[in-house]
Amino acid sequence: MKNIFLTLAFFILTGSFLFGQSIFDDLTSETSTDNAKNVSFELNGFTRGLVYGGSKDFDYSNVFGEFALRGRLEKQKTFLYADLRVREGVFFDNRELQLQLKEAYAGYRGDKIDLFIGNQIVAWGRTDGFNPTNNITPNNYFFLTYEPDDQKLSNFMFRTKLKPTNTIDIELIAIPFYKPSVYRYELFDMGQPATFSQVDSPELKFDKGSLAARFNLESSSVSLSASYFIGHNPFYGFELDSYTLSPLAVNFRPKPYFMQTIGADFALPVKSWIIRGEMALNLTKDYETEMNIPNPDFSYVVGIERSFWDITTIFQYVGKYTFNFKELITPIPTGYTPDELAQYAAEMVLFESNKYNRKIFNQQKETNHMLFLSLNRSFLYEQLNVELSGAYNITTEEYLLRSRIKWSLTDAVSANIGCSYMLGPDQSIFNMAGRVMNGVFLGLEVGF
Repeated sequence: MKNIFLTLAFFILTGSFLFGQSIFDDLTSETSTDNAKNVSFELNGFTRGLVYGGSKDFDYSNVFGEFALRGRLEKQKTFLYADLRVREGVFFDNRELQLQLKEAYAGYRGDKIDLFIGNQIVAWGRTDGFNPTNNITPNNYFFLTYEPDDQKLSNFMFRTKLKPTNTIDIELIAIPFYKPSVYRYELFDMGQPATFSQVDSPELKFDKGSLAARFNLESSSVSLSASYFIGHNPFYGFELDSYTLSPLAVNFRPKPYFMQTIGADFALPVKSWIIRGEMALNLTKDYETEMNIPNPDFSYVVGIERSFWDITTIFQYVGKYTFNFKELITPIPTGYTPDELAQYAAEMVLFESNKYNRKIFNQQKETNHMLFLSLNRSFLYEQLNVELSGAYNITTEEYLLRSRIKWSLTDAVSANIGCSYMLGPDQSIFNMAGRVMNGVFLGLEVGF
């Protein structure tokens, strides 16, 4: 993989020559007077205050004030972009001052090729909420606001987009080092004394990077793409680091796993309907011996979108088929001597750890089925927007409910109020997460 990574990185940086086009010629072809006229600078941002709380375990989940500043400097075909966030408040009972560089990258846009390098957010997929082809962008799932996109984290990457025609583009991405998503499982009540170490991230080496490619077609009659990813998934599992039986204590180590994903998606307008689909074949190795690695699976989403009585309605079916699935066997004590009881306890720790990882990967059963519904309507000439969405996992009997009302007081001022709740059987992921992340939110945002 090391040679592949170097080859692709070199291609991204020099790909413009494949089209007979020199970036530097474009940058120096204008006179100095014309250059000055072609420079543009944009500066915008917002300030907001937000309260999110009311869960069973936390009165205040996220309560903070935030200032965001975005800047874009553009000259001819090159540009610089940065998005800086500063926030201070209470995050799960901890008072923190957080400085986040949301994005920061340089770019070039040409007639046949685009080039970008730096911290970027890239989201693939055409379905809503559930995108099995999107393995590039990590998320901070415990940054709770009224806007789901706030959870997206940037990755440092080399990215190029080749544009052979007006309707076709080919996107190539090289990510030199790994960045994990944020899953704060230490906040969950797992029914046993458990601790979590730091994420065991891959080494900073060429052969530990990730590569991705996507062929994309955009036309008036259909939109579709085919994609490929190879590298470490930002979503990770856990390995059993250590444990003691007396007293019982278990320590888990989050550990990313290597995978390949072959994906495809489409959006097809049919009269007043839009049919969307997305699918991914996820390939892994060593899953039979390493608990932090999921089995290979085929994940897919099929949905329809239509407006009824000015209500934008999205209905989706989300499915997963797990290859080489085997049921976990519950340990049975073989005797009652101290050694036999110790052996049984050790087997139970291993069994529960494997079971926990399967819950995270949605691989408790060979097949997993979920339904998703989203309703969205605007009132008062789009000054008031109401969103309501919900998901039900038929396999695990877990629920997700979310509502949001956005009131645009002026062009620059908006108020948001809503709630989010996850429910499920005892010791299910939604049950454990809901104790921490359920609640209501209220926010006021002023942009400039």
